[in-house]
Amino acid sequence: MTEIAPIFYKAIGAEIEIFNHCDVLKLPLLLKGPTGTGKSRFVEYMAESLNKKLITVSCHEETSSTDLIGRFIIKGAETVWIDGPLTIAVKNGYLLYLDEVAEARPDVIVAIHSLTDHRRELFVDKLGETIKAHPDFLLVASFNPGYQKGFKELKPSTRQRFVAVSFDYPQPKIEVEILIQETGIDKDIAEKLVKIGNKIRNLTELGLTETVSTRLLVDAAKLIHNGLAKRLAVHIAVIEPLSDELETVQALKDLSDLMI
Repeated sequence: MTEIAPIFYKAIGAEIEIFNHCDVLKLPLLLKGPTGTGKSRFVEYMAESLNKKLITVSCHEETSSTDLIGRFIIKGAETVWIDGPLTIAVKNGYLLYLDEVAEARPDVIVAIHSLTDHRRELFVDKLGETIKAHPDFLLVASFNPGYQKGFKELKPSTRQRFVAVSFDYPQPKIEVEILIQETGIDKDIAEKLVKIGNKIRNLTELGLTETVSTRLLVDAAKLIHNGLAKRLAVHIAVIEPLSDELETVQALKDLSDLMI
């Protein structure tokens, strides 16, 4: 039987200490930062470290409170209530992670309000019940404050219900270490990939919606370590996902080719 390796996470600040304090005090935690900066990996790492069962909900524009709380379904000749992931986590004391919570419908935010203050309870409207959260229940959410700015933002009244931690791209030295640890790639190639990533991140004039995440660099490193040509790996794993504009893509390819 293959032994599952522990989840790797490299801290870039005090986020581990902050999470541990929030877990003890049962304070809801909000992780803010761009896509691919390790927010989800961090939550998985902390769940494993604290031996807590993790339920992750990847929120999108159609995610509703019913999806989280539960619904009635027809089973045979009877109507049966099925708990949703939020209700299951609240009842059993699990760690619930709402990834990209700002993408969800407004009724989701309303549903979690009473779980993010002193009440720590969930009202299930369709059952007419109020469920007190298990002592071990912990709510963590994340969102990208830079994505489509002004459109998918969390209201200040919602943000102030959470302890908040900002995530950003790691310092080059740490990012190189992450690439090596995650992929086994040689240090000199890891350093070149990180330099490409940072160069593109600083090209604000291109107006990219998203920039190079650590996740993209890890993908490129995996491809290179597996034998794919370095420039091609960077093209398909780093450059192409960033834009569909032909001129922008070609300019970024030319830039990366000079650096690797």
